[in-house]
Amino acid sequence: MISKTHKAHMALFGANLIYGINYIVAKGIMPDKIGPSAFVFIRLFCGTILFWIVKSFIKEKVDRKDMLRLVVCGFLGAATNQLLFFNGLSLTSPVDASIIMTSTPILVLIFSVLVLNEKITSVKLWGTALAATGAIVLILYGSRSPGTGSLLGNILVFLNAMAYALYLVIVKPLMTKYNPLTLISWIFLFGFIFMLPFGLPEFISTDVNAFTLNTFLAIGFVVIFTTFFAYLFNIYALNFVSPSVNSSYIYLQPVVNFVIVSLSSFLLVDNTYAQDINLVKILSCILVISGVYLVSKTKTAETSH
Repeated sequence: MISKTHKAHMALFGANLIYGINYIVAKGIMPDKIGPSAFVFIRLFCGTILFWIVKSFIKEKVDRKDMLRLVVCGFLGAATNQLLFFNGLSLTSPVDASIIMTSTPILVLIFSVLVLNEKITSVKLWGTALAATGAIVLILYGSRSPGTGSLLGNILVFLNAMAYALYLVIVKPLMTKYNPLTLISWIFLFGFIFMLPFGLPEFISTDVNAFTLNTFLAIGFVVIFTTFFAYLFNIYALNFVSPSVNSSYIYLQPVVNFVIVSLSSFLLVDNTYAQDINLVKILSCILVISGVYLVSKTKTAETSH
């Protein structure tokens, strides 16, 4: 019989497999068929409805004193996070975006030091510097190398990683107090409200008649899998594994992305992003992952001690 811990790891693998595929799927229809902000409007609108339907089975109220923190979480973790990511992805390569996102655990550490006064050791400092070097090289190199990378797009994706990392630090005190489904329902609701001024006008001006079957399938994948199921998988996993284990699975995303791009090129299905994979980007990915590994290893050792 499969243990709950093993099921949690399977859920994390599934969630990050979805995220890895999402880079190619979402990029495939932006901005030709739909603008990134309009895409975020659809994602948050549908996600909010789906999560509140599930939440209706959980009778849990949120204290008034915690509402302001949830508002901030909605602004950072839903609206700002998704608007920056989709606008950045629409401009840059999915390969670049997936590598830059692996810097999230390092950014979580930095914000933990600044916001939660967490201690930082020399090993953590070296790990942070290593990962930062990889991310900076990729952001700057991506716009100058052959391929579909973009400096502005890479910067937006990195700012998205910063917003999401800060959100993870701010939401942390609430995770031990409330059911994760309750938190995500409120976060998506507040995020949807913050996103409206940016997403609604672009959504209204979207030419839905120009949508093909592939467009609808891509939107359906992002709403059902990337938004709903991936969040549910992460929620389930957080009940049985630590947040550090959860975040470590982010390394799977660029690997999945590399495999999809390589297979598409090899099978002559689509070689659009094949030129986005080169030695510099692979080395940048290794630098980021090595830096995060040093930080994670130190954190694990401290916890064990």
